[in-house]
Amino acid sequence: MAQKSVVSEAHEIQLAIELINLGARLQLLESEVALSRERLLKLYKELKGVSPPKGMLPFSADWFLTWQPNIHSSLFMNIYHYLVEHAGISGIEAVMKAYKLYLEQTPYEPGEEPVLSLTRAWTLVRFFGSGMLKTACCDKCGGHFVVNSLDLNNEYVCGLCHMPSRAGKTRKALDARQMAA
Repeated sequence: MAQKSVVSEAHEIQLAIELINLGARLQLLESEVALSRERLLKLYKELKGVSPPKGMLPFSADWFLTWQPNIHSSLFMNIYHYLVEHAGISGIEAVMKAYKLYLEQTPYEPGEEPVLSLTRAWTLVRFFGSGMLKTACCDKCGGHFVVNSLDLNNEYVCGLCHMPSRAGKTRKALDARQMAA
Protein backbone atom coordinates (compact mmCIF):
# COMPACT_ATOMS: atom_id res chain seq x y z
CA MET A 1 0.00 0.00 0.00
CA ALA A 2 1.49 3.33 -1.08
CA GLN A 3 1.99 5.96 1.59
CA LYS A 4 0.55 9.40 0.87
CA SER A 5 2.82 12.31 1.64
CA VAL A 6 1.22 15.03 3.76
CA VAL A 7 3.43 17.61 2.03
CA SER A 8 2.42 16.52 -1.48
CA GLU A 9 -1.25 16.49 -0.46
CA ALA A 10 -0.88 20.00 0.96
CA HIS A 11 0.71 21.10 -2.33
CA GLU A 12 -2.22 19.62 -4.28
CA ILE A 13 -4.73 21.40 -2.01
CA GLN A 14 -2.87 24.71 -2.45
CA LEU A 15 -2.85 24.20 -6.23
CA ALA A 16 -6.59 23.47 -6.19
CA ILE A 17 -7.26 26.59 -4.10
CA GLU A 18 -5.30 28.78 -6.53
CA LEU A 19 -7.08 27.28 -9.53
CA ILE A 20 -10.53 27.70 -7.94
CA ASN A 21 -9.75 31.33 -7.06
CA LEU A 22 -8.74 31.93 -10.69
CA GLY A 23 -12.09 30.51 -11.86
CA ALA A 24 -11.24 26.92 -12.77
CA ARG A 25 -14.09 24.57 -13.58
CA LEU A 26 -14.33 21.17 -11.90
CA GLN A 27 -13.22 19.29 -15.02
CA LEU A 28 -9.99 21.32 -15.13
CA LEU A 29 -9.40 20.62 -11.44
CA GLU A 30 -9.94 16.89 -11.94
CA SER A 31 -7.42 16.85 -14.79
CA GLU A 32 -4.69 18.84 -13.06
CA VAL A 33 -5.00 18.11 -9.33
CA ALA A 34 -4.41 14.72 -7.69
CA LEU A 35 -7.33 14.96 -5.28
CA SER A 36 -10.57 13.00 -5.36
CA ARG A 37 -13.65 14.51 -6.98
CA GLU A 38 -15.36 14.58 -3.59
CA ARG A 39 -12.51 16.55 -1.99
CA LEU A 40 -12.45 18.97 -4.92
CA LEU A 41 -16.22 19.51 -4.66
CA LYS A 42 -15.93 20.10 -0.92
CA LEU A 43 -13.04 22.52 -1.41
CA TYR A 44 -14.88 24.38 -4.18
CA LYS A 45 -18.02 24.77 -2.04
CA GLU A 46 -15.95 25.93 0.94
CA LEU A 47 -14.14 28.59 -1.11
CA LYS A 48 -16.98 29.82 -3.32
CA GLY A 49 -19.99 29.08 -1.13
CA VAL A 50 -21.78 27.39 -4.05
CA SER A 51 -21.49 24.21 -6.08
CA PRO A 52 -19.26 24.37 -9.16
CA PRO A 53 -20.98 25.19 -12.45
CA LYS A 54 -22.18 22.23 -14.44
CA GLY A 55 -21.98 21.65 -18.15
CA MET A 56 -19.48 20.82 -20.80
CA LEU A 57 -16.14 22.52 -21.25
CA PRO A 58 -15.47 24.52 -24.40
CA PHE A 59 -14.61 22.05 -27.13
CA SER A 60 -14.46 24.07 -30.34
CA ALA A 61 -11.31 25.81 -31.52
CA ASP A 62 -13.47 28.22 -33.54
CA TRP A 63 -14.20 30.45 -30.51
CA PHE A 64 -10.51 31.38 -30.33
CA LEU A 65 -10.53 32.54 -33.95
CA THR A 66 -13.29 35.17 -33.72
CA TRP A 67 -12.19 38.80 -33.51
CA GLN A 68 -12.13 39.78 -29.81
CA PRO A 69 -11.43 36.31 -28.37
CA ASN A 70 -8.57 35.95 -30.87
CA ILE A 71 -6.86 39.09 -29.60
CA HIS A 72 -7.17 37.95 -25.97
CA SER A 73 -6.17 34.37 -26.80
CA SER A 74 -3.16 35.60 -28.75
CA LEU A 75 -2.06 37.81 -25.85
CA PHE A 76 -2.37 34.89 -23.45
CA MET A 77 -0.51 32.46 -25.75
CA ASN A 78 2.35 34.90 -26.31
CA ILE A 79 2.73 35.29 -22.53
CA TYR A 80 2.47 31.52 -22.07
CA HIS A 81 5.09 30.75 -24.75
CA TYR A 82 7.44 33.35 -23.27
CA LEU A 83 7.17 31.83 -19.79
CA VAL A 84 7.70 28.28 -21.08
CA GLU A 85 10.74 29.31 -23.15
CA HIS A 86 12.39 31.74 -20.72
CA ALA A 87 11.15 31.09 -17.17
CA GLY A 88 11.64 27.33 -17.11
CA ILE A 89 8.10 26.51 -16.05
CA SER A 90 5.58 24.23 -17.70
CA GLY A 91 2.25 22.50 -17.24
CA ILE A 92 -0.47 23.99 -15.11
CA GLU A 93 2.02 26.29 -13.35
CA ALA A 94 2.78 27.98 -16.68
CA VAL A 95 -0.92 28.27 -17.49
CA MET A 96 -1.66 29.86 -14.10
CA LYS A 97 1.23 32.34 -14.24
CA ALA A 98 0.44 33.28 -17.84
CA TYR A 99 -3.23 33.73 -16.94
CA LYS A 100 -2.40 35.99 -13.98
CA LEU A 101 -0.19 38.12 -16.26
CA TYR A 102 -2.95 38.17 -18.89
CA LEU A 103 -5.43 39.46 -16.25
CA GLU A 104 -2.99 42.22 -15.28
CA GLN A 105 -2.87 43.39 -18.91
CA THR A 106 -6.60 43.29 -19.56
CA PRO A 107 -8.42 45.40 -16.99
CA TYR A 108 -12.15 44.83 -16.70
CA GLU A 109 -14.87 46.33 -14.55
CA PRO A 110 -15.75 44.74 -11.19
CA GLY A 111 -18.54 42.22 -11.68
CA GLU A 112 -17.50 41.74 -15.31
CA GLU A 113 -15.87 38.54 -16.51
CA PRO A 114 -12.60 38.64 -18.48
CA VAL A 115 -12.94 37.70 -22.15
CA LEU A 116 -10.67 34.68 -21.66
CA SER A 117 -11.50 32.51 -18.65
CA LEU A 118 -8.91 30.26 -17.01
CA THR A 119 -10.76 27.21 -18.35
CA ARG A 120 -10.65 28.58 -21.91
CA ALA A 121 -6.96 29.45 -21.50
CA TRP A 122 -6.25 25.91 -20.33
CA THR A 123 -8.26 24.53 -23.26
CA LEU A 124 -6.34 26.80 -25.63
CA VAL A 125 -3.02 25.37 -24.42
CA ARG A 126 -4.40 21.87 -24.96
CA PHE A 127 -5.50 22.80 -28.51
CA PHE A 128 -1.95 24.02 -29.20
CA GLY A 129 -0.54 20.81 -27.76
CA SER A 130 -2.74 18.70 -30.03
CA GLY A 131 -1.79 20.74 -33.10
CA MET A 132 -5.29 22.09 -33.76
CA LEU A 133 -4.15 25.71 -33.32
CA LYS A 134 -0.86 27.54 -33.78
CA THR A 135 0.33 31.14 -34.06
CA ALA A 136 0.98 33.01 -37.29
CA CYS A 137 2.92 36.23 -37.72
CA CYS A 138 0.92 39.21 -39.01
CA ASP A 139 2.47 40.64 -42.19
CA LYS A 140 1.59 44.20 -41.13
CA CYS A 141 2.41 44.50 -37.42
CA GLY A 142 4.62 41.44 -36.86
CA GLY A 143 2.57 40.21 -33.90
CA HIS A 144 1.87 36.52 -33.40
CA PHE A 145 -1.81 35.56 -33.42
CA VAL A 146 -3.75 32.35 -32.86
CA VAL A 147 -4.80 30.68 -36.12
CA ASN A 148 -6.19 27.33 -37.22
CA SER A 149 -3.34 24.95 -38.07
CA LEU A 150 -5.16 23.73 -41.17
CA ASP A 151 -5.78 27.19 -42.66
CA LEU A 152 -3.46 28.73 -45.22
CA ASN A 153 -1.76 31.54 -43.35
CA ASN A 154 0.55 33.06 -45.97
CA GLU A 155 0.19 36.84 -45.99
CA TYR A 156 -1.76 36.67 -42.70
CA VAL A 157 -3.19 39.97 -41.43
CA CYS A 158 -4.43 40.04 -37.82
CA GLY A 159 -7.72 41.33 -36.48
CA LEU A 160 -6.07 44.46 -35.10
CA CYS A 161 -4.57 45.52 -38.44
CA HIS A 162 -7.74 44.61 -40.35
CA MET A 163 -10.64 45.12 -37.95
CA PRO A 164 -14.04 43.75 -38.88
CA SER A 165 -16.66 46.39 -39.62
CA ARG A 166 -18.67 45.51 -36.49
CA ALA A 167 -15.66 45.61 -34.14
CA GLY A 168 -16.28 47.66 -31.00
CA LYS A 169 -20.02 47.82 -31.56
CA THR A 170 -20.86 45.81 -28.51
CA ARG A 171 -23.89 46.51 -26.39
CA LYS A 172 -21.72 48.23 -23.78
CA ALA A 173 -20.26 50.65 -26.34
CA LEU A 174 -23.76 51.36 -27.61
CA ASP A 175 -25.04 51.99 -24.05
CA ALA A 176 -22.11 54.35 -23.35
CA ARG A 177 -22.90 56.40 -26.47
CA GLN A 178 -26.58 56.56 -25.55
CA MET A 179 -25.77 57.78 -22.03
CA ALA A 180 -23.42 60.46 -23.41
CA ALA A 181 -26.11 61.79 -25.77
